[in-house]
Amino acid sequence: MTQIPKTRSFSLVLMAALALGGAVALPTAAAAQNGDEASLARGAVPDTTPQQRYQTAIREAGGGLKVSLEECRTMAAAERRSCESQARARYQADMATAKAMLRDPSLGPVNVVGGPIRSTETVYEIKK
Repeated sequence: MTQIPKTRSFSLVLMAALALGGAVALPTAAAAQNGDEASLARGAVPDTTPQQRYQTAIREAGGGLKVSLEECRTMAAAERRSCESQARARYQADMATAKAMLRDPSLGPVNVVGGPIRSTETVYEIKK
């Protein structure tokens, strides 16, 4: 019987694991693209049921809180606490509105601001 040194068997196991990892990663990337396309397709369909409107409202509330807290972190320490408390108060109000939408199906989305999106490109004007 021949004995394989432990370092060689370890390297063989490592290479086999890397090969398997590469083979598994390829279908995952393709599935991620399909998932993105499916997500975009779902987003193109308006919410029709109260449960769908509720789910959208709580996602929007959470996203708004996240963005607000990130903006607060850029402020000075003296202003940060009040900014964060205002952001959390707004989140609580948005969640209460979402729950009200679930209880009363006649309620629709609130705080619809602005018009259609004109461009997804950000343009910076550089002054000389």
